[in-house]
Amino acid sequence: QVQLVESGGGLVQAGGSLRLSCAASGRTFSSYALAWFRQAPGKVREFVCAITWSGGSTVYADSVKGRFTISRDNAKNTVYLQMNSLKPEDTANYYCATTPAPIPTIQMWRAPYDYWGQGTQVTVSS
Repeated sequence: QVQLVESGGGLVQAGGSLRLSCAASGRTFSSYALAWFRQAPGKVREFVCAITWSGGSTVYADSVKGRFTISRDNAKNTVYLQMNSLKPEDTANYYCATTPAPIPTIQMWRAPYDYWGQGTQVTVSS
């Protein structure tokens, strides 16, 4: 099993920044990539971005491209999500998830994610 723990959420004004962390433990060697998803109340879960553990290939949803940056520290088994120029519509619960599937990065939005964290709340005020 893989355990994922997110942290770094909070309340920020529009235009501000936050950095989320996702610490992975357990059978992390079975993980090919890690992604961030978000879900706002009353809305479907949305893919945000993903990164492969080896190589560091990344992919972003159009809604966050140019504002969010995903990165990883393999030595710490941790993935980060730097969020800049935050907007009220970025308000959501943010989850990290892992997938063992070695599929092309551009298709990471539809990979089979088998382990999920508990989520961290991000609230952006206008």
